[in-house]
Order: sequence, then C-alpha cells, then structure tokens
Amino acid sequence: MQYRYIGKTGLRVTPIGLGTMSFGSWSDEAEAFKIMDKAYDRGINFFDTAELYPVPPKVEDAGITETIIGKWLKGKPRDSIILASKVAGAANGWFVPPIRHGYTAIDKFHIKKAIEGSLKRLQTDYIDLYQMHWPDSVVPIEESLKAFDELVKEGKVRYLGTSNDTAYGLTKANETSKRLGISRFESIQNNFSLNNPRFLDELSHVCKREQISLLAYSPIAGGVLSGKYNGEFYPENARYSDYLISKNIRLNSQAAKFVNEKTLKSTARYLEIAKKLDISAVTLAVAYSKQFDFVASTIIGARNVEQMDASLAALDVTLSQETMSEIKAVQQDIMYPMG
Repeated sequence: MQYRYIGKTGLRVTPIGLGTMSFGSWSDEAEAFKIMDKAYDRGINFFDTAELYPVPPKVEDAGITETIIGKWLKGKPRDSIILASKVAGAANGWFVPPIRHGYTAIDKFHIKKAIEGSLKRLQTDYIDLYQMHWPDSVVPIEESLKAFDELVKEGKVRYLGTSNDTAYGLTKANETSKRLGISRFESIQNNFSLNNPRFLDELSHVCKREQISLLAYSPIAGGVLSGKYNGEFYPENARYSDYLISKNIRLNSQAAKFVNEKTLKSTARYLEIAKKLDISAVTLAVAYSKQFDFVASTIIGARNVEQMDASLAALDVTLSQETMSEIKAVQQDIMYPMG
C-alpha cells in the first residue's frame, strides 16, 4: 500500500478512503460493519463521515452514521484509523440542515456543539481531521477559524479541513490563518470526477501552490459513471432514480445535475475506454481521481459490500498517459456535463 500525506500534516492516508454517508439509510448497521471490515482488511485507513449523515438528511436520522461507526471503531485499534468528520454548514444557503432546529452556523457555539456530539457518537476522544461541511456566507471566517483552532489546542481535533468550498473561500481561509497564526485548513473535500473536472480549473492550482490536499468525493459521480443509467430504463432502488421522482425540489435538482443528456453521453465514452482497458468503468473512474498529485485520498462509497470490489481494484491501477489523453479528449468534446 502506498500512502499520501494530507496537506502539511502528519496524517498519512491510503489513496482510497471510505465514505460512510449510506450507513443508517441505504445500508443498515450489519451491512455497514461488513463494508468497513472489508475496507479495513484491504488496508484502507481513512474513514470519512459527518454529523449530518446518513443521506438523504432527515431529522430523525442525523447522527446515526457516526453512532454506527463508533460501535465498529471500538473493536479496532484507534490509532490504526485516520478518522474524519464534519460540522454541518450554515443554514443560510442552498440547504437547511435538519439538526439544531435548522439554525446551524459555522460559529463558535455550533462548532462546539457539533464536536461534542460527534465525539460522543464516535466513542473517541479525538478526531483526526475535522471539516467544515460547507462555508458560511455570514459568519466571518476569522471567527470560524478561531473556534476550530481552539479544538486543536484542546486536543479534540488533530487537523482541520473544509469542504464544498471555492478557490476564493479556500484562499481567504488560508491567508486568514496565516495572518492570525492559527491552524489552517489542510484539506478541501470537493466533488471531483470524470464527469465533473471543474476542480482542475482553479482549485487545483491553489492546492498545489499552498500544499493543501483534495479529498475527492463522488469519484463515480453518484454511480452514474458505472453506466447503470445508460440503459433503456433507469435502475430501481438507485439514488438518482429515486431523486428524480422525489417531491423534494433540491433532490430533483441534484439528480438533474448528475443524470442528464451530457453526463450520459460522456459516460458512454468512458465505458468504451474502460472496455478497451479490460477494467470496470468504476475502476477507471476511481483510478482517474487518484491519478493527480494534489489528491490525498479518493473517497469511495457503497450500499453493500459487493459494490466495493470495483472501486478497491483501482488501488492497483495507474492510468497511462495515452488513457489520460483519451479522457481529456472526452472532456474537451463534452465540456462540464454536470454544469
């Protein structure tokens, strides 16, 4: 197993990490344990969760994922796992989190409440990487970073990260930490895939210049890059099949972003490339994400243990320059299929 460091930290993680957002919704506790066991036995040491999980977020479900992980974690040496979690972002944007009565903010009060809840559910006294789930457009970043820095000084958190952030947001936070002389965001967890290469436009340059790592999530574009939506009918019991018929406007919008004419057209091209390489399209997609030096770990997910094989196979795959050129040609022909 080859390892990569997150940012300028001592966190040495596997190039593939395990995402857990399905634990407690699409995956029950028993299946979640099987998924985590398989990842751990394969050598995966990076596990990512959030106080808001599982998804789709519901008031009655929030925190279940961390509780499941906490039970499983008790049976493993704590320092053999790099554990990441997140404080829910602010309720002043595109989404109101169904926790703390929908009044979340990235301020000192909510950061303290969130970490206390996560530590209790995870049954641990520290989290290796604590991330802001998405930015707060109201609370000054100075206040947020000072509150995060207190957690580091208290030993509850080792390092900090952000998520779903912009080049401006990451740069502003990074420069603010430098100015104040406090802990900075060592990572950014953003959507990055064959169908969504926007990170390459600006954020990748920030990461490389400032030695901040991308933790890439949704490398198979929510399952779209597996090709399962390219058939005559959309599959049953699949996330975007459900979201497309949901009465929730936000879920409808998300489904349309991931499953549309352009994403299916580009996915068809990637299916051809994978076939030529004699690997799964899922393996191709995960291997693509881990190909970049600014990516510390690519976060995979699964509803059941069987779905993990194709993603984990990417641990042993390095794409050739010829294949990367073929991929770039698709991305130039079908630009930004996810918008």
